[in-house]
Amino acid sequence: MAKSRIKNEEQYEALREKGYSKEKSARIANTPDSGKKGGEAKPYEEWTKEELYTQAKNVGINGRSKMNKDELIHALRNN
Repeated sequence: MAKSRIKNEEQYEALREKGYSKEKSARIANTPDSGKKGGEAKPYEEWTKEELYTQAKNVGINGRSKMNKDELIHALRNN
């Protein structure tokens, strides 16, 4: 069996327990700084629509191409 390419196994397993698919769990667990809290990120309201779209793409939000900025923010916060 191939060696796991999951960067944050703990987060991956927690996401799987919540019911996320293997693919989505891996994608989230492999994002830079996954599982870290208290970062210096600015609030989503200060992000550009393009930044929000990229983040939505990184975490696998479906329908993101048709969303406006407020919808992207809502989807990212509730995904």
